[in-house]
Amino acid sequence: MTWPIITASGLGKALRAERKAQGKTQAQIAKMLGCRRQAIGDIEAGRNVESYTIFSVLAALGKGLQVVPIEMPTVDDLESLFAEDD
Repeated sequence: MTWPIITASGLGKALRAERKAQGKTQAQIAKMLGCRRQAIGDIEAGRNVESYTIFSVLAALGKGLQVVPIEMPTVDDLESLFAEDD
């Protein structure tokens, strides 16, 4: 089952995957937006950044955000969602 993105790290992973799929670097996205490359890295790492920056990155990648209802996950689902990457 595909789960909606419900964590900052999940959004970061999705944005990183999309950026790489488009063949763009963090530096290229940062230059398009007029921000530091580290800001893009922070988003991709799931760190706290301004929502304006997140929406700017989405726009630079030709993507948007949609609010959708989610099914209540099970305990096992939650554990996998919030598990630390090795």
